[in-house]
Amino acid sequence: MVDSGPRWPGMAIIALLLATLVLQTLLAQRDELAAQPRWRPTLERVCGVLGCSLPAWRDPAAFTMVTRSVRPSPARPGVLEITATFRNDAPRDQAWPVLLLSLSDIHGQIVGARAFRPDEYRDQHTTGDTLAPGQTATVLLDVVEPAPDTVAFSFDFR
Repeated sequence: MVDSGPRWPGMAIIALLLATLVLQTLLAQRDELAAQPRWRPTLERVCGVLGCSLPAWRDPAAFTMVTRSVRPSPARPGVLEITATFRNDAPRDQAWPVLLLSLSDIHGQIVGARAFRPDEYRDQHTTGDTLAPGQTATVLLDVVEPAPDTVAFSFDFR
C-alpha cells in the first residue's frame, strides 16, 4: 500500500469551497431570504460582518390602525378628506406600507379603491425609510368622492 501524503489539504479546500458556495448563495438571494423570519437574523449577522445591505423588513399584518376618519371637504365639493393614524407593532423597524383605501356604498358594494404608495402619502419619502417598533404615523389624503352615496371605507396594509 502506497501512501500518497496527507489528505487534509484536499479536505480543507473542499470545505472552504462549500462554505464559499453557501455564502454566495446567501448573498445572491438575500432579498428573498431576508423576507423570511427564519433567515433574517442570520442574514443580518452576515451583512453586519460583510457590510452588505438588506431591504427593510415587511410585515403588513403588524400595522395597526389607531384612528381613521373620512369627511367631505368643506372647501372643495366632491372631495373627501381622509385622515388615518397607524402604528408599527412589529418587533423591528419595517418599511412604510402601501395603503389600500376602499370606499363602499350603502349596499356594501365597493365604489372606489386605490392603493397609495409611501411616496404618495409622505412628503420627502426616500427609499429605505422605515418605521420603528411602536412608532405611529398620521396620513392625510384628499380623494375625489367616487359616488354621492359613499357611506363606508376601509384601510388595508400591503
